[in-house]
Amino acid sequence: MDHRALWAPWRLAYLKDCDDAADDATRSAERQHFLEAYWSTPEQDEVNHVVHRNEHGMILLNRYPYANGHLLVALGEGRPGILDYEPAQRAAFWALVEHATELLQRTLQPHGVNFGINQGRAAGAGIPGHLHAHLVPRWEGDTNFMTTTGGTRVIPASLEEMTRLLRTEP
Repeated sequence: MDHRALWAPWRLAYLKDCDDAADDATRSAERQHFLEAYWSTPEQDEVNHVVHRNEHGMILLNRYPYANGHLLVALGEGRPGILDYEPAQRAAFWALVEHATELLQRTLQPHGVNFGINQGRAAGAGIPGHLHAHLVPRWEGDTNFMTTTGGTRVIPASLEEMTRLLRTEP
């Protein structure tokens, strides 16, 4: 039998995070504030995988992606729901979503993009106090036996490599 290795070294951080799940209250508080922390430290953008920022918000790679190039879009000021923002802020948010879409299309040329916003804990929001959008680039055939049988997603590029690629775009 020909055994091949599937290297995914970035998954170690995720697995260690799962091991530390016993302290749920601390983890929840940390997750609640990572977008705020990233927003307040622009000098750390490359380390935090922020690929674009403007005066309103930022676009960053998801540390635990569903697919290669999975982006998050968030305004700098965190609020729990889309209607909690003023109309001008909502327009700035959607402009960032559009910019993220253009960025994905130019750099990765996916066959499609899934857009998602989980507003509120009941809707699956991992950070219920800071609304954000997910953009997941998709390719025909990107869900294979690893996902359907093994419950494992294969992400072919590291976050660091993807950050460099997306940050070099104009």
